[in-house]
Amino acid sequence: MPPHEIPHEIPHDDVPYDSASPNPADLEARRALRVGIGGPVGSGKTTLVGALCALLRDQLSLVVVTNDIFTSEDADALREAAVLPTERIVAVETGCCPHTAIRDDIAANLDAVEQLEVLHGDVDLTFVESGGDNLTAIFSRGLVDVQIFVLDTAGGDDVPRKGGPGVAMADLLVINKVDLAPYVASDVDRMLSDARERRDGKPVFSTSLVDASGAAEVAGWISARIAARST
Repeated sequence: MPPHEIPHEIPHDDVPYDSASPNPADLEARRALRVGIGGPVGSGKTTLVGALCALLRDQLSLVVVTNDIFTSEDADALREAAVLPTERIVAVETGCCPHTAIRDDIAANLDAVEQLEVLHGDVDLTFVESGGDNLTAIFSRGLVDVQIFVLDTAGGDDVPRKGGPGVAMADLLVINKVDLAPYVASDVDRMLSDARERRDGKPVFSTSLVDASGAAEVAGWISARIAARST
């Protein structure tokens, strides 16, 4: 079906309330869990998405929406890596700051998400990867249910201490590329400690994505969120 032609049922105010109608919470639980993945340029967001797809694709029905300003490079990289069938990966070219497209004007992303979920039926998990942005990048809760923010050791071990909305407010913070820390003089323990001080008990994971197994802890966290929605 061509873009923008997915039919929507139009609600009518004069339809009487039916006590047997589905509970909105039940409908929400049956919809795909939408996970936003953001963070600075080069932190490893696309690699993380690819690793998560590889780990979860045999258990869950997945789709991915990527964001870049003028290209589809992230989507192309995921397709080339064959982490999912190509039709399950869609690129959004924001034409502006990626932060705007995930927080302020989410229309293009939301349209892509909804079309993918309709096209592929019972989708369990939808990833929305932001184009690289800064420490203020957070997703609108109208677009995603939970958000993961990715930093990397090569960006400097002072970044978690500097904080910002992405570090403090994401549901999960990932400190990536810990395998590179010795080569860039970054103290991973310090990064983890500083991050936890900024996050009021919310989780912080460290990852090395040399292969997909490095994302196993993040995949487990996502699977637990999906399981929790159905209970």
